[in-house]
Amino acid sequence: MVRNHPTAEIEAGAMIGDGTVVWQYAHVREGAQVGRDCIVGRGVYIGPGVRVGDRCKIQNYALVYEPAVLADGVFVGPAVVFTNDLNPRAITPDGRLKGADDWIAVGVTVETGASIGARAVCVAPIRIGAWAIVAAGAVAVRDVPDYAVVAGVPARQIGWVGEAGHRLKQETYSTGEGTAWLCPVTGARYVESEGRLRRSEP
Repeated sequence: MVRNHPTAEIEAGAMIGDGTVVWQYAHVREGAQVGRDCIVGRGVYIGPGVRVGDRCKIQNYALVYEPAVLADGVFVGPAVVFTNDLNPRAITPDGRLKGADDWIAVGVTVETGASIGARAVCVAPIRIGAWAIVAAGAVAVRDVPDYAVVAGVPARQIGWVGEAGHRLKQETYSTGEGTAWLCPVTGARYVESEGRLRRSEP
């Protein structure tokens, strides 16, 4: 069952999955798809045609502009902004107010399990990799690798994070495949090679 607060605006043609909760003053535009068991916080905006996977949390006042795509299990913190215009202008060179036909929207893609911290800005077109973290207040202007932690303005990688959300610790040895990393909470192991990280096979 979908639970929509009476003040939420769900436009005709929007699809909301079972078990999803849409809180006060949220606005889900026509053609948007929000998956099952999601939480859409107070004042959230989800643009037309945006696709949100299952079990996502979109916190208060986040702005998810089209054509963003969020995979399953994505966390979007309070007041996050996903942009969609590389060359923003209100008017054309001849002074006419720009309309939908005067620009091409570009989107942010967020892969499975990734987290975007409070008040971060993701400047499209970029991909946020699976299980990555964009730190609170960061401005991400380039693709973020899977499992990477990025922070700052502009955002730069400052480490690796595991699927449990904790920073990984580098092991004192290297495997034949690359540098070994360990999650201090779950004990899961990861291997870094050529600037990429992957979960190590058990």
